[in-house]
Amino acid sequence: MASPTLVTPTSKLKPLLPIKAKAISAAQPPSQPPQQQQPLRRQFLSLAATATALSLAGILPVAPAAFAASDEEYVKETEQVINKIRNTITMDRNDPNVASAVAELRDTSNYWVAKYRREKALLGRASFRDIYSALNAVSGHYISFGPTAPIPAKRKARILEEMDTAEKALLRGR
Repeated sequence: MASPTLVTPTSKLKPLLPIKAKAISAAQPPSQPPQQQQPLRRQFLSLAATATALSLAGILPVAPAAFAASDEEYVKETEQVINKIRNTITMDRNDPNVASAVAELRDTSNYWVAKYRREKALLGRASFRDIYSALNAVSGHYISFGPTAPIPAKRKARILEEMDTAEKALLRGR
């Protein structure tokens, strides 16, 4: 018993249709002639050269780098963050302002981390490392357990210890 899908010797083969090749010319004209591309390129290069010369001469203002203004600014803002962390984690659980203090701490920590995390010169500092670790612990606690949940004594002690070592490192310029 033969399957209808199998080719048997009695089947008649159908002739294949011939395939016509399309004529493709090798020299198709480009969408824009090269004569029109040259002036645009020259205009761009001359504008770029002019802007570079003006910015080097000080006539054209150059955008400042997105780095911290100074080391003094880093020290000042880091001390503010340290004080804010201490004030927030030592607040009484029943204090009505604890939720707003935690929200303010979150905003401050997000700003501080976003500003100084990109600084390659600060990443190796002991003060940066300790503050970053403390901010991570505090924000992780409040995100997981809510703004009114008290920080456990062991975690609180570790955070306060990191604050102390960060302050000492700041005073030493580290």
